[in-house]
Amino acid sequence: MNDTEFDGHLQELRRGTIVLASLMLLRRPGYGYGLLEQLASAGFPTDANTLYPLLRRLEKQGCLESEWNTDEARPRKFYRTSEAGNRLATILTQEVAAIAAATAALTDGE
Repeated sequence: MNDTEFDGHLQELRRGTIVLASLMLLRRPGYGYGLLEQLASAGFPTDANTLYPLLRRLEKQGCLESEWNTDEARPRKFYRTSEAGNRLATILTQEVAAIAAATAALTDGE
């Protein structure tokens, strides 16, 4: 058995963490492509086909706010985490910590 056999499971586990990482990174306004680079640098590699629908969904849910910046030749939509998004990020951070602690407790006996 090699690691690629588990790629689907790893991808599924990471999917939820992209929401949390995006909310945390967008506490400072950012645009999609820049966020892709930040996520990769932070250890959350994501592709555009995953990120852009996620940004639209989070905005629709009120967790992100956006505005267009047309100051440069290429207009960009900048996102920022809303108050609701900050509350969600806090809850998700607590949940991730609880899951990590529970997992550690399960593996301590090995």
